[in-house]
Amino acid sequence: MTNPIIARLRAQMEEGRDSPLLRFGLGSALFNDKAYGEAAEHLQICVRQMPDHSAAWKLLGRSRMALGERDLAREAFASGLTVAREKGDKQVEREIEVFLKKLDRQADN
Repeated sequence: MTNPIIARLRAQMEEGRDSPLLRFGLGSALFNDKAYGEAAEHLQICVRQMPDHSAAWKLLGRSRMALGERDLAREAFASGLTVAREKGDKQVEREIEVFLKKLDRQADN
């Protein structure tokens, strides 16, 4: 059964309402639905459309991590960390630092 939120957001996309926030919402819903590959696709477009969206960078990194794409995850987290620091977004900065430490621990194992 299709998630109704995902279905509604996809319908908006099909109507031509593409925007960074719509892509972020769809990517977030897909991530929560464990559709990490498709989530990463929409989040990648989101950050291309809105490069200063630190939460989108963080979620892109988490999606890549879930897919086992550690290098791509690290790249997304690094971009997100830069953006979060530039914007003074301390919460996202702290969260990204935690995920980077998890990546480091995975690499050590």
